[in-house]
Amino acid sequence: MPVLHWNGKDQPAPQPASLTLDSVIHPDGAGWPGISPENKLFLGDNLAIMAALLPEYEGRVNLIYADPPFFTNRHFTARIGRGEDSRKPREWQLAQGYADHWENLDAYINFLYQRLQLMYGLLAPGGTLYLHLDWHADAYARLLLDEIFGAECFLNEIIWAYHGPSPIRSAFNRKHDTILVYTKGSDYTFNADAVRVPYDQSTVKTFASSAKAGFGKIPDLKRGKVPEDWWYFPVVARLHNERTGYPTQKPEVLLERIILASSNPGDLVADFFCGSGTTPLVAARHGRRFLASDVTFRAIHTTRERLLRAECPPFSILTTAIAQSKHEKAGFRFRLSDNEITLTSSEAPAYWEVDPDWDGKTFHSLAQAVLPLRFGEIARSLPLPDLKPGRRICVRAVSTEGEQHQIILN
Repeated sequence: MPVLHWNGKDQPAPQPASLTLDSVIHPDGAGWPGISPENKLFLGDNLAIMAALLPEYEGRVNLIYADPPFFTNRHFTARIGRGEDSRKPREWQLAQGYADHWENLDAYINFLYQRLQLMYGLLAPGGTLYLHLDWHADAYARLLLDEIFGAECFLNEIIWAYHGPSPIRSAFNRKHDTILVYTKGSDYTFNADAVRVPYDQSTVKTFASSAKAGFGKIPDLKRGKVPEDWWYFPVVARLHNERTGYPTQKPEVLLERIILASSNPGDLVADFFCGSGTTPLVAARHGRRFLASDVTFRAIHTTRERLLRAECPPFSILTTAIAQSKHEKAGFRFRLSDNEITLTSSEAPAYWEVDPDWDGKTFHSLAQAVLPLRFGEIARSLPLPDLKPGRRICVRAVSTEGEQHQIILN
C-alpha cells in the first residue's frame, strides 16, 4: 500500500501530560459525596492527554469519534449572546472559539498522524474509529488510516450531506462532510437493528403494487432498513433547540447513529476533540461511559453545561498543568444564609456552582446553576441541605466571556 511521507513525520513519542483532578461534578447532588465517576472530561492538548491515558486505557476504548480541525486555515468564533436574530450575524455577540490555522500542510498532517496513532493504541481489539473531516484533508487522512490500521480494516466512507447558504458561485456548493470508519479488528461491534430506518414510502408502494418488485426478494418492510453510507441531517445552525453557539457543533442525531451502531450499553466512548460536547452527551444518554477532551476552556465549559442540563450521571474534570483556567479574584458576590447560597451582585454569571466542603484542591460540585439555553435568567440562589459547621464553602462562577472565578465564603 502507498505510504504518505512529509517533513516531521518521524518525531519522538509525545510526552504524557501531568493530569490534575480539578473537579467532580454531581448534577443536582447525584452521587454526593463519595462517588468516583467513570465519566471524565479533560482540559488540555489531547496529544499529551492521550499519552497520559495509555497506561490505564490502552486497548479499552470501544468507540472513538474524532472531529479534528479540518485544515480550513480559519479562526472560528463562538456565539455568546442570547435571543439574537440568527439572520443578522453582524449583531451577534462573539468570543474566541478555536483556531484551525496551520503553517503548512506538513504541520497539519503531522498533527493528525500523531493523534491517530494514540487513538489506535487506546482502541479495544474490537473497537471502531470514526474520523470526521471534509474535502480539505480527507484524502490525506485515508492514507494515514490505511497505514495505521491497515487498509483491510476500512469499514465505510460515510457522506454526511446537509443544506445551507453558500457564497460559492464558480463551482457546485460544497455541502457534505466525509466520515472515515476503521475497525481495529474483524470482531467489531455493529448493531444493525439499533439504527434501522423506515423504507421510503415509494419503496413500500412498489412492493405493494407488484409481486415482481425486488426480483423476488421481499424485504421486511415493517422492520426497516440499515441506512446507506450517505446520511442527511440538518446542521445545528438550523436546530435551534440544540445550538450552544459553539462553532462547528455537530447534531445529536449524527452522533446517536454512530454510538448506537458501534457501541453497546456500558461501553467506553471517547472524543478527544469534543468541542461543544455532543459525543459525551449522547453517550451518557444511551448508557455509555465517556472520555472527552478539548484544548479550550470554553469547549469544556460548554460540555459541562450540556451534561448538567441533560441531568447526566456524575463526571470529573481533569486538567493539564498549563491548561487550567481559574481566576482567584471575586468577580461576583455571594452570601450564605439559612442553608442557601444567594448571588448578591447585580451582574450575574453564565454559570455557578458550590462546593460546601472545599478541601483546597479538588472542587466537589454539589449544586449548580446553569443559564437557560435560550431565554430566562440564571438561578440566583441554590439550596445546600445538611451543611456541617466549620466547613469551608467555595463558589465557582463563569462569566459570559468564559473566565472562571473562585470565591471562598467562610
